[in-house]
Amino acid sequence: MKKSFIILITFLVSTLSFSQNKFGNPEVDPIQIQKTYPEWSVYQNKKIMLSRDFTALDEASKEITKEAFLDKLANENYIPIRLKSEESAYFYKLFKILPKTDTSIKATINQIGFDAYKNYKMEGTAFPKFSFKDLDGNLVTNESMKGKIIVIKCWYIHCTPCIREFPQVNKLVSAYKDRKDIVFMSLAEDSAEQLKTFLARKPLLYSVIPDMKVYMNESLQLNSFPTHFILNKEGMIAKVLPNFESLEVALEKESKL
Repeated sequence: MKKSFIILITFLVSTLSFSQNKFGNPEVDPIQIQKTYPEWSVYQNKKIMLSRDFTALDEASKEITKEAFLDKLANENYIPIRLKSEESAYFYKLFKILPKTDTSIKATINQIGFDAYKNYKMEGTAFPKFSFKDLDGNLVTNESMKGKIIVIKCWYIHCTPCIREFPQVNKLVSAYKDRKDIVFMSLAEDSAEQLKTFLARKPLLYSVIPDMKVYMNESLQLNSFPTHFILNKEGMIAKVLPNFESLEVALEKESKL
């Protein structure tokens, strides 16, 4: 009887341990990473990419939808941590933000979650109708772009993060130069005259469309820059992305479809 009881307890402990760890353990200490804002920020920027495809887990390690995961980041009191796994597998789990954690961490996570949730909800919808002329006088419309993957960068001259990624996005254009079915264009808030002066000093290999402030504010409802869109060949939004790193990953995947 005693032996059977010991076996039962061992089984229950083993089952509980498996349920907690079948997805892997956190790659960083969830408590330690909350100690300072700089330490958390470095981890968040380098390791957490909410635009990618990932398995979403709640604080009890239960699988939830990506939408529910992002909603909790935007509106509740959680920090996302990646679990240890194979290089190509991504498991993000929610951990409670501790009472003594810097309030700036929670505020920033809520904002990141809000933006990621908003971007995610745009995926699979049609990109708003457009008829633009770029700085070279070329007309681009929804109809003329059908059958192509369109990469769109939304920016303005005085946006420091937008300008900082110019060298990276230019390399991306060069990397896909032989793909005639991939088009790179950018929407800028500034006037044609301002852009021509600016781009003479800091070249951008995308086609550039001026005077897009109203379109970006009203049609796209953007409140964060840079923002990148990838449209599939049917003109639907495949991804909405906050930076070059996430753009590079998403475009590689879309280009293989």
